[in-house]
Amino acid sequence: MPINWTVEQIIKISPDAASAKAGKELANIRKWSRLGFDGQFVWGYCQGSGKDPYKACTDISEPAFKCSCPSHKFPCKHSIALFLLLANQEEAFAKAEQPDWVKAWAEARVKQAEKKAKKEEKKATEEVKPIDTAKQAKRIAEREAKIIAGLEELDLWLKDLIRQGLASVQTANYSFWDRPAARMTDAQAPGLARMIREMAGISVSGEGWQELLLERLSRLHLLTTSYKNLDKLPPLVQEDIRTMIGWTQKQDELLKNTGVADKWTVLGLKVEDDPLTPGLKTQRVWLQGQESKQFALILNFAFAKQPLDNSLVQNTTFQAELVFFPSAYPLRAVIKSRQNIIDNKEVMFSASISQAFASCSEALAKNPWIERFPMALENVVPAFSKDSWRLCDDESNEIAISPSYKATWELLAFSGGHPIKIFGEWYQNKFFPLNFWAEN
Repeated sequence: MPINWTVEQIIKISPDAASAKAGKELANIRKWSRLGFDGQFVWGYCQGSGKDPYKACTDISEPAFKCSCPSHKFPCKHSIALFLLLANQEEAFAKAEQPDWVKAWAEARVKQAEKKAKKEEKKATEEVKPIDTAKQAKRIAEREAKIIAGLEELDLWLKDLIRQGLASVQTANYSFWDRPAARMTDAQAPGLARMIREMAGISVSGEGWQELLLERLSRLHLLTTSYKNLDKLPPLVQEDIRTMIGWTQKQDELLKNTGVADKWTVLGLKVEDDPLTPGLKTQRVWLQGQESKQFALILNFAFAKQPLDNSLVQNTTFQAELVFFPSAYPLRAVIKSRQNIIDNKEVMFSASISQAFASCSEALAKNPWIERFPMALENVVPAFSKDSWRLCDDESNEIAISPSYKATWELLAFSGGHPIKIFGEWYQNKFFPLNFWAEN
């Protein structure tokens, strides 16, 4: 198996900056012995402070890690160091047969995969316990009634807000937004509750807050009106509306559907704390299919110290089948099956900023509630213009960079004033960069 991993990609797998730094320091050939590599598994012994060296092993096809050290971090610094050594000094690794402890781990992984496959097969073939359709229909009807009652109250709140004028919210405290949001939670419409709470900080977000707040209120009004007329709308639009309200679809059920098989490139990745749920981290991974040219969003969540999925690494490409959530403009997806990473990273970029906005407009016409839209732009130059950082193309179009993006000077230095390719999210009328390329 070829080494398709770069140092940058390996560093991104690190659980935190301290582990990455320690891994770099340990990636020294003098600190390792009995290094071996058979094309898929790489192993070695790293001398620590104790008598016996730590035994580290990595399956580079996923990647997956194993180390005898007591660290609770995953991957640990020894695993990162071993991987970095392989990327930088492959010639230092003997083409050898796996030692017994590596064989044991590899066999255990195979058995675990087989056990999981058998369990899923058994689950699929087991006699499904009959669903009490009458009770299920009653629960759904009760929830529908609660939601409709909540929407009636929300409409009154929206009308009062517009009647008083948007300027009135500048002096309102958080309870002004929290009360109707709490009512939506009681009405079993958590999606609406989140939309309302996210508006609370718009009035203090700076210039242009009025337009942004009006847009958000309009989307909220459109959603409530649409839900009341749900049966008159196309099925996929109904799915988008129900999702925004807070109805969920089980991923187990979703994975029964046929997916889109393609070579998927990881264009960008962002992890951030959820501002409305303390302790919750959200990971957004953006993919693009090389044949389908379709964007896909993989969402992962973790509470407190729970680990997030680190197997999807930026700028890697892998063969996989993705199943998209039903939508008039599908973006969110789950991975049904995946294979090894391959060295193929063709990215489809928009020729101009206007073309990117045309795609965004087409998407919003199908699903007006898309919050973040992926944009891959080429031949754009970062520049400071009109009191803010922007990306400019050769057609004199501009797109504002989000003020929350803190690496604009690095972006400018990286470009050297020349056109670059860049990928990011269009969110709240601003572009947030996640990845960029220059000179290939």
